[in-house]
Amino acid sequence: MVMLAVAFIAFSLFRYVGNPINNMVGQDTSIAEREEIRKQLGLDDPFFVQFGNFVIDAVHGEFGSSYRHRRPVSDLLAERLPATLELSFFSGMIALFIGIPMGIYTALNRKSVLSKIFMTLSLIGVSLPTFLIGILFILFFGVILQWLPTFGRGEVVQVGWWSTGLLTISGWKALIMPAVTLALFQMTLIMRLVRAEMLEVLQTDFIKFARARGLPTRSVHFRHALKNTLVPVITITGLQFGSIIAFAIITESVFQWPGMGLLFIQAIHEVDIPVMAAYLVMIALFFVVINLIVDILYFFVDPRLRVDRAAV
Repeated sequence: MVMLAVAFIAFSLFRYVGNPINNMVGQDTSIAEREEIRKQLGLDDPFFVQFGNFVIDAVHGEFGSSYRHRRPVSDLLAERLPATLELSFFSGMIALFIGIPMGIYTALNRKSVLSKIFMTLSLIGVSLPTFLIGILFILFFGVILQWLPTFGRGEVVQVGWWSTGLLTISGWKALIMPAVTLALFQMTLIMRLVRAEMLEVLQTDFIKFARARGLPTRSVHFRHALKNTLVPVITITGLQFGSIIAFAIITESVFQWPGMGLLFIQAIHEVDIPVMAAYLVMIALFFVVINLIVDILYFFVDPRLRVDRAAV
């Protein structure tokens, strides 16, 4: 139902973004020729007929043909999907593996100078818009220092149908700035979330009882407090990983990263409705899958769920 609702909303909204025929033909094209193209594309059909055809094709993994590229939308998405997933995956890993330790440290060492520096940096990371961070990175590391490429994906290698830049040096260099740019906001958000949850858990009775039993401080912090901290963190982190994929649009636009987000932006300019609708359906599918994975992780992280199941 979620996927069907997203498809309906997307298909409804994109009927009002413009006339795709104007972007497909020249000014000298006659009205009769324009009408013939509309008929070939099925744009003269009633809305529910068009939507029904779109849903039937989507169930079979097809999203029609791009108005602009005259190619199947599924082929266009398959070409751009590896770039977006690689960028999103490494951005998520950066956010997790840096944000969680920073959150733990700032919770356990609230008065230290380093904690205050981390909190100040987190405010900057949350406040600055992604496109501005990307532009500053390009200016400093790409233009002034000339250490990293300012656009593109670098040299890529085909591994079956998957294209990857992780097997080339230029691919790794091209990935650094977009991945860090996309990860900064999520990293600071995760850090502040972990810190707040950790501070709350440390004040609970079972932590006080663990300390009263004489358990080592390290065991209290990392075996008991951290495990309970991760339950709400997993929820937010899962949703944020979906947001990384969805909002990679801005980063891909700034760095001209050839992913699905850049394809979506180009489709908006060209009023390519099948591409726009297919992109939103794909993003909704990612969110549904990520939420399912988060629910499964709950079972392994929260011991109360295992106890409830054993009792049943």
